[in-house]
Amino acid sequence: MSQAPDDFDPPIGTPIELEAGIRRIVAPNPSPMTYRGTNTYLLGTRELAVIDPGPMSEAHLEAILAALGPGESISHIVVTHTHLDHSPLARPLAERTGAPVLAFGGPEAGRSAVMRALSAQGLAGGGEGIDTGFVPDRTVSDGERIEGDGWQLEVIHTPGHLGNHIALAWQDVCFTADHVMGWASSLVSPPDGDLTDFMTACRDLRARDWRLFHPGHGAQVSAPGARLDWLITHRMGREAAILGALADGPATAEALARRIYTETPAALLPAATRNVFAHLVDLTGRSRVAPEQTLSATARFHRLS
Repeated sequence: MSQAPDDFDPPIGTPIELEAGIRRIVAPNPSPMTYRGTNTYLLGTRELAVIDPGPMSEAHLEAILAALGPGESISHIVVTHTHLDHSPLARPLAERTGAPVLAFGGPEAGRSAVMRALSAQGLAGGGEGIDTGFVPDRTVSDGERIEGDGWQLEVIHTPGHLGNHIALAWQDVCFTADHVMGWASSLVSPPDGDLTDFMTACRDLRARDWRLFHPGHGAQVSAPGARLDWLITHRMGREAAILGALADGPATAEALARRIYTETPAALLPAATRNVFAHLVDLTGRSRVAPEQTLSATARFHRLS
């Protein structure tokens, strides 16, 4: 479901000051998955942190470097997760600036046990594409502080959209990347995404008092608590629909998607099926449903409670 404001149409490649010490540059990669493009953030006023340098794009690389004013340099490059629209430009930017690349880890870092098992069975990712060659210069962990010249970021591990996904807290502001976006609900597609982890991270973020979210795509979120409430309620509504459909008898994720997503174009049904399967994996872990045989994307599931 999209909640994109009609007036969010920023100039691509142009730095926009959002508040003192935070600038946003939108990358030239608009698409149905990225909305207007990936948001790259510059934090600081002298030695800067670049948050999510974005896709492999020479134009975007030059836009980031051109945004540096007199006396400014880049001291840190922080990658929130290793999807192809967020991390590939990190290495070229590091080579141009000498700044280290920081991230939670490589493409499979933080992946839950159940998703590791599904991947081992041969289930491939079905979403935005993984930066398989990504290797950070330094890994960071949940709760760690990244300190720079006049700024400090707290790392918050927020798996769900991807196992290695992190959010970054700066005072009462949070850079939420793709966990909480400014235009739509996040994609959670096994084995890359884990809905159980996603919901836990949403509730963990909801427990804190935030003034503002700066997401990976779309406009800033000015009511963070309400946005998280919407995300949680949206997912609980899908769960209720799946359980309601299973009350009529066992079904596969694909059959459930066709029944529930009645207004979804046929071309988008595979993505809808992935979403339903994410819910079924979560419900299996909570003993609400069970596969008739092995847990898999093609299994038939029946309701337990």
